[in-house]
Amino acid sequence: MNKGRLEAFSDGVIAIIITIMVLQLTVPKEPTFAALVPLAPVLLGYLLSFVYVAIYWNNHHHLLTVCDNASGGVMWANMHLLFWMSLIPFVTAWMGNNPGTAIPAALYGVVLLLSAIAYKILQVLVVAAHPDGARLRAAFGSDLKGRLSPVLYLAAIGLAFVSPTISYVVYAAVALVWVVPDRRLERL
Repeated sequence: MNKGRLEAFSDGVIAIIITIMVLQLTVPKEPTFAALVPLAPVLLGYLLSFVYVAIYWNNHHHLLTVCDNASGGVMWANMHLLFWMSLIPFVTAWMGNNPGTAIPAALYGVVLLLSAIAYKILQVLVVAAHPDGARLRAAFGSDLKGRLSPVLYLAAIGLAFVSPTISYVVYAAVALVWVVPDRRLERL
């Protein structure tokens, strides 16, 4: 399949994910700043999740620039990634509506972890399908961010049962590391 269809479909799903997240925000009944204070956890959760979705969209775009054609494996790996990303609005709302509680904070991390694993699978399959896979593997290098992120997600999931706030800080720290787009493919 032409990779353009895969990119267009993925862009559409990601746009819907962001739309669902913003539609879950409730407007305060009163037109005051004080009315926004109780919504702070929901708004911060939305901000964090928006950044994560933007990071995936950006890196997905960079990854697919080296994909000549989408094989069946690449298409299914892409669907796998989109599945886990499609759960981000749900866990974001649950976490935002239940600030400081362990299970929503931990499940948020589980979805982030499984999204990261799904992205790695997609990356491996795109490299395997590329005619110059060895050169691509070299461009990816040691992928310290890619290897460290799942470890941090696992730690944050466990820490959610000690202090959900610590989990939120870890999730935000991982996002900050990934805000800078992956330039390794651009150099290639």
